[in-house]
Amino acid sequence: MSLTVQFYTMLAMVGMGSYFGVALDTYSRLFNRSKRNVIVRGINDILFWIVQALITFYILYLVNNGEIRFYIFLALLCGFAFYQSLLKNLYNRLLEWLIQLLVRTYRLGVKLFSNVIIKPVVMFFTFIFTIIVALGKFTLQMFLFFVKILRVLLKIVLKPFTYLGKYIWKAVPKSFKIKESHFFKRISNSLKWIMDVINKSKRR
Repeated sequence: MSLTVQFYTMLAMVGMGSYFGVALDTYSRLFNRSKRNVIVRGINDILFWIVQALITFYILYLVNNGEIRFYIFLALLCGFAFYQSLLKNLYNRLLEWLIQLLVRTYRLGVKLFSNVIIKPVVMFFTFIFTIIVALGKFTLQMFLFFVKILRVLLKIVLKPFTYLGKYIWKAVPKSFKIKESHFFKRISNSLKWIMDVINKSKRR
């Protein structure tokens, strides 16, 4: 491996060491490692370091075809120490500012979505429902009103026929009325007898 390749490898690994610091702080801040269950935290940590190892090997493969030397680990440590001593506080402030910006943007987006889309839609359907209910009540009231008018009209129309029927009934001879009453009584008695027979048969 030439000196140029070794130099590029050293620079790449120093950069990867600093990247490890950035990735570790980002991972700790976003996933709240201290608040996680021990098992979940362990699984997440293993997956995190597997991903970081794969990224490091890929960068190393691009630089020197994946050749591993002892100084590569020293370069990683130097890069990580450089980040911890000089860039950690600055990056954490920047990361916190970005998180707050994203949270505020998300909340603003939710409020805009609610005020621009959700609330107008709810108001529209509420207005339509109110109109439908009002129309239903109005239709019911009109129907009841027409029923009342129809009853009054029927009474007015049928009243002359009622008086006429009473007048005709008064004009009917008493002998016919007596015979008619006897006739209806016989029919009533016959129906009662039939019902009694049916009830007795059911009891049996």
